Amino acid sequence: MQTTTVSTSYSPSFASSSDAFVTGAAPAASPLSHYQIIRRNGSVVAFEPNKIAVAMMKAFLAVHGTQGAASASVRETVDQLTQQVIRALVRSRPGGGTFHIEDVQDQVELGLMRSGHHEVARAYVLYRERRAQERAKQGHEAAVAAPVLHVLDKGERVALDVAALQSRIETACQGLGADVQAAPILQETLKNLYDGIPVEEVFKASILAARTLIEKDPDYTYVTARLLFHTISREVLGQDVRQQDMQAAYEDYFPSFIKRGVEADLLDEKLLQFDLPKLARALKSQRDTQFDYLGLQTLYDRYFLHIKKTRIELPQAFFMRVAMGLALNEIDRETRAIEFYEVLSSFDFMSSTPTLFNSGTLRSQLSSCYLTTVPDDLDGIYEAIKENALLSKFAGGLGNDWTPVRALGSHIKGTNGESQGVVPFLKVVNDTAVAVNQGGKRKGAVCTYLETWHLDIEEFLELRKNTGDDRRRTHDMNTANWIPDLFMKRVMEKGNWTLFSPSTVPDLHDLYGTAFEKAYVAYEEKAARGEIKPSKTIAATDLWRKMLTMLFETGHPWITFKDPCNIRSPQQHAGVVHSSNLCTEITLNTSDSETAVCNLGSVNLIQHLKDGPNGKELDLAKLQRTITTAMRMLDNVIDINYYAVKKARDSNLRHRPVGLGLMSFQDCLYAMRTPYASDAALEFADRSMEAICYFAYWASSDLARERGRYSSYKGSLWDKGILPPDSIDLLAKERGGYVEVDRSSTLDWDALRKKIAQDGMRNSNCVAIAPTATISNIVGVDASIEPCFGNLSVKSNLSGEFTIINSYLVRDLKRLGLWDDVMVMDLKHFDGSLLPIDRVPQDVKQLYATAFEVPTHWLVEAAARRQKWIDQAQSLNIYMAGASGKKLDETYKLAWLRGLKTTYYLRTMSATHVEKSTVAAGSLNAVSSNIESVSAAPAAAPSNAMAAAMAAAAAQLEQATQAAATDIRFCGVDDPTCEACQ
Repeated sequence: MQTTTVSTSYSPSFASSSDAFVTGAAPAASPLSHYQIIRRNGSVVAFEPNKIAVAMMKAFLAVHGTQGAASASVRETVDQLTQQVIRALVRSRPGGGTFHIEDVQDQVELGLMRSGHHEVARAYVLYRERRAQERAKQGHEAAVAAPVLHVLDKGERVALDVAALQSRIETACQGLGADVQAAPILQETLKNLYDGIPVEEVFKASILAARTLIEKDPDYTYVTARLLFHTISREVLGQDVRQQDMQAAYEDYFPSFIKRGVEADLLDEKLLQFDLPKLARALKSQRDTQFDYLGLQTLYDRYFLHIKKTRIELPQAFFMRVAMGLALNEIDRETRAIEFYEVLSSFDFMSSTPTLFNSGTLRSQLSSCYLTTVPDDLDGIYEAIKENALLSKFAGGLGNDWTPVRALGSHIKGTNGESQGVVPFLKVVNDTAVAVNQGGKRKGAVCTYLETWHLDIEEFLELRKNTGDDRRRTHDMNTANWIPDLFMKRVMEKGNWTLFSPSTVPDLHDLYGTAFEKAYVAYEEKAARGEIKPSKTIAATDLWRKMLTMLFETGHPWITFKDPCNIRSPQQHAGVVHSSNLCTEITLNTSDSETAVCNLGSVNLIQHLKDGPNGKELDLAKLQRTITTAMRMLDNVIDINYYAVKKARDSNLRHRPVGLGLMSFQDCLYAMRTPYASDAALEFADRSMEAICYFAYWASSDLARERGRYSSYKGSLWDKGILPPDSIDLLAKERGGYVEVDRSSTLDWDALRKKIAQDGMRNSNCVAIAPTATISNIVGVDASIEPCFGNLSVKSNLSGEFTIINSYLVRDLKRLGLWDDVMVMDLKHFDGSLLPIDRVPQDVKQLYATAFEVPTHWLVEAAARRQKWIDQAQSLNIYMAGASGKKLDETYKLAWLRGLKTTYYLRTMSATHVEKSTVAAGSLNAVSSNIESVSAAPAAAPSNAMAAAMAAAAAQLEQATQAAATDIRFCGVDDPTCEACQ
């Protein structure tokens, strides 16, 4: 590197304010005065960001010369790069701490490479190498042999026990294979220590050292978690406890933990009535070692009880506390609590986040989501907004049905004026969700639904746009279309569509199927004669095109279908499903007098595979045992739950709906070596969902025999012997075709019908697949039914940023001799995709295809296989690379034809991103150009004329969206501040 000096007149523009460096850092990042630098000789000095800027400027001088580097653009570049380096450093230690000089230089090198300044980076690397050689020649390293380090432990200065530190790291590495070594962790830890360092910082340094190795080998995530557990147990127990001694420690600690929680007004005093020593003996301390880093850190940051920010809860105590809270009303409470603890702590099943937060506490709000219908009067509207606030204060996600509220321009009898429509009220709903956020625990979240015939629908579609009158925009609220089948038929047949105000056609809100079609056509005829005002007639394809265009541009409104939600609802005798919830998996009746409630939890499917003659297969016996216990836990929530609104309590106790879901579907496919985009994956989706639903319905019937049927059971589809897979016939009949669903089955559904006829059902609804965003992090698996987003990625949440690497892939690449540093760099460069990496075999690329590499229709087809068994719905994200009007049109029409009830977020990828991630243009997310050619033989295929109309509509949509450029769109579950459902 040249020895040219930087002019003293150069002063980094950011150097005057330390605040600039923490912008964009992890939550609650410390000021830069809380950071220090460890030099190579072990001395500790203040962290001076301007030195980073000076070093970068020297690198630019070495490449561009004095004149080139002196330009304003270069100085601006240096400022920006330095800020990026500082942010990266601060994110790694958000609470303050020390950086080794080598860490800083590594970040500078990485920043230069990422920003495309490869020549400058090369000069910087050569300079570092030359300086290292000079130090070695001068014997610098030997001359400054590491002195004896001292640490501050509880205010006392003592010598660092390196042997104990090494032993702790070695214990954390036990049982994880020969590739996981303690030596590099110890070396990196010692490098970042200085004389007089607090002992807590020593522990933190070992955690950070292990964390940096996760991308080298995913099993280091367990090492990191075990080192983290040591610091947690030290905080909770007040002393160092070896892992082999934790069982005895738990037995001593647990009873006192419950008593302390009650005394601190954190836990329900009823927990003291349990046999606490018996429960303590049931805890299994070895299960603390099964957490990965993200899972344990998430529990520590979000879930463990604390007193004045000091945690009082350990992982196994946490699971037992949740289990005790769910067993409060059981006769043999200890036995049931242990049963519930077993499925939670083994990761076989996990309750949803509200249940984990609040079970056993003084405010046991355990339910996940609430659905409401808003009436068409001012008192009712503001009462609904008040209910939103109360539910958001204590609860999870909200789904609001706003269809009854009259449209813009409608007559108001009381004032002889005209209505301002739905939109101004939705602005209030949006701001209420922002204002009331569960005491800062997590974001308030709501989704508003509107039916497609509502006269305000066109303005509703634009609510999430970033342009236009901001008073008529809702930037924080989710929106969804509630689409009748008749509209989809009109789109298919290229017909017209008429918009009405609900004040003039009030019965349409409660009608569906052929009854809706008959009434709607009659109203259209009246409107044509001028007998209904206001109204508006437009081409159905124009409105459909606008729906999909807005979905593409803003991610909203989501596409959901009213008729299958109602026609296939077991509770159609008791009311109408007017909307879904925040995450589109709940389909329950709502009205002016009933607020629907659902309680969620998910089976961890990967835990229910066993070795079979042809590889991994479902362990049906274990799955049944888990689901039987899980359904009991979910049913208990209904009676224990705290209800902020009386209408919610009345509805939940009357119908007793629950939502059992699943997670780790993708993990199972990896274990079975089955690509997501394959017929075998569709078959597994079908068979696994059939088993889950079959056992859930059977378990609910068992509970009915023990505890009694839910009160509105009489007249339900259950009562009539019509089970969810039978209800597909009802949908086909009401639609007059347009239902193309595989109808195969393997279990004895006749036996289940006979059992339900005899014993009834405890729960009106039993199954719903939620996103499982957070609980899947806790147990360390892929969320819900999602394909893998990336084989190497960084996941952000309220706990910070975490490197996530596909352990299944790494094992395969190790077996093939392909796992090395170059592969890690390739995965980083190609955003976790294997497609562009030539040396990876094709079958491995297919197995580990990422979400945007799975052709979109496979996602829809797998969802259709599940939906035939489910009595509610599923959160189905649609991934689409290189999105176009044609792809959007085909995908959502296919979803309707396959009988799906709802879809969730559309996640799209820009064209430039696609080019970077794939070799073959257009190979990502290919959608069949002919819907009829996809999957099973059609029950009633569209006519040639209809197919032509569909193609024409698709072409129009293509024109509308082909010029748009969109980046990957993430749903709320990826927002670090929002974990509304799970």
